[in-house]
Amino acid sequence: MLSALRPKIESILNNKTVEVNERLKQICDLLQGNISYYDWVGFYFKNGNKEELKLGPYAGEPTDHTIIPFGKGICGQVALSNENFVVPDVKAQNNYIACSINVKAEIVVPLFVNGENIGQIDIDSNTPDPFTQEDEKFLEFVNKEVGKIL
Repeated sequence: MLSALRPKIESILNNKTVEVNERLKQICDLLQGNISYYDWVGFYFKNGNKEELKLGPYAGEPTDHTIIPFGKGICGQVALSNENFVVPDVKAQNNYIACSINVKAEIVVPLFVNGENIGQIDIDSNTPDPFTQEDEKFLEFVNKEVGKIL
């Protein structure tokens, strides 16, 4: 299922007639619309020289978390660790920022450009413990492709 989306992701990202943020939004829509347990999909990016993340394009319910300080929540932790963070049960995380009472699990994968962590893709799921290594590898692929257009 996930691997079948790879050519679509490449096609969206390679369409230079569409503005970058719109292509990122199309990626979010594609993932949320085609993977049943991806209930919220969004990109966060480092906010200039500030030690915080700023919400970029996303698909799903609106969120109040448009700015996330480094170190706060799962996204903020990934901004510092530069490593994937898979949370099978958000209730078990002390440093979790709740976006919705329906969210049960989260996966965050950092996005690198020229070796620098410039942001991340964040997926919330209303399904308990849905994320596998396949999801991690797939989202690493997505971010690698996204990094090529940034």
